[in-house]
Amino acid sequence: MKRTGLLACALALNALALNALAADKWVAAWEGSSHGPYPTGNAVAQPDLQALLPGAQANDQTFRLIVKPGIRGSRARFRLSNVFGSKPVTFDGVYVGVHATAGSLLAGTNRPVKFQGKDSVTVAPGELAWSDPVVLREGDAPRQGDLAARKLAVSFHVGGASGPMTWHAKAMQTSYLTRPGAGSHGAEEGADSFPFTTTSWYFLDAVEMMAPAETKVIVAFGDSITDGTNSTINGDDRWPDFLAMRTPKAVVVNAGIGGNQVVGPAHYDKAKPIGGGPSALERLERDVLSLSGVNTVIWLEAINDLSAAKASAEEVIAGLRAGVERMHAKGIRVIGATVTSALNSTAAAGTADVDARRKLVNEFIRHGGVFDAVADFDAATVDPATGALRAEYKPSSSTGGPGDGLHPNRAGYQAMAGSVDLKTLFGR
Repeated sequence: MKRTGLLACALALNALALNALAADKWVAAWEGSSHGPYPTGNAVAQPDLQALLPGAQANDQTFRLIVKPGIRGSRARFRLSNVFGSKPVTFDGVYVGVHATAGSLLAGTNRPVKFQGKDSVTVAPGELAWSDPVVLREGDAPRQGDLAARKLAVSFHVGGASGPMTWHAKAMQTSYLTRPGAGSHGAEEGADSFPFTTTSWYFLDAVEMMAPAETKVIVAFGDSITDGTNSTINGDDRWPDFLAMRTPKAVVVNAGIGGNQVVGPAHYDKAKPIGGGPSALERLERDVLSLSGVNTVIWLEAINDLSAAKASAEEVIAGLRAGVERMHAKGIRVIGATVTSALNSTAAAGTADVDARRKLVNEFIRHGGVFDAVADFDAATVDPATGALRAEYKPSSSTGGPGDGLHPNRAGYQAMAGSVDLKTLFGR
């Protein structure tokens, strides 16, 4: 009877564990939205990489990309992208570990990543590839809290010459590379093979985690102000990062791209790339709708349409309507963020004409009845006396200097995130 009772208890505990696992789900945890082939884009504090990436391609070398997931689950999977490539790219020696410092990992945390059970995957031009789930065994239970606060290092080897590299220019995060021709070094936990740095992400464009079923995901969708221009390199202080600090029970994923537009270009041609990549409407499926577990999108975008592209307020508004309609069709709540002032900033964006059209777009965002709620980033950052960005939000936190008057700095991003009414994120 005693053995029977123990067996019954063990079976019951096993059933509970299986039920808990079944209640978990995949959720988006990190994103580095791809926008084109390297080197077209808007990197910040990037070293000169011409000697390291001759011919603007990788060649038999290993990348160690440092990323910060918004949640740390029991299992993870990784998406590699060759969307903007022109030839198949083979990845092998793919590993994920806990970042320690510089290019090194915490000892004992590096784990191999497989694709359909294999150690390598070849991704055709225009395609994406998800890895198999990886169990993140990161040490003893008492250490899990400390380890979860650390960033991950995703390493992979590019076999041969890659051709055009799909990338995200404005990572605002230091990652590491080997020399070309150095071979596969992803299994190594030390930094010796990774002497070179970059402030961009290449090929890796999404990470998902297995998380509790009640986990909520917020996608910050937009341009360079969401991407983090003028925030601190390695500081994780873009406005989505500050919002994540205010919403510890939700995941905030950053899908910003420097230079991105709502409606332009009409169609992106990777043979004639532009820095901002495909329009928000063209990339919406890949960067938002295809990700797992997305509940809410905060959409901040339009200044590039209104300035460099000289779009009318009506064209931007029509694009915003179309995007919201597609997200609503997927059951996603969409919060419209008002466009921050660029008055008296750059030559393209700082004119009175651009500001007048920006105000028309903001009027629609606030009162058009299309968005589920509003995040009034304009009100949080504008100087009422001048109509421009507040003086204290202008100096650059990235590289120093006075800033450009268009992109808020660290303090400005904190103010933006602080202005979001948390009660509106998932409905009342």
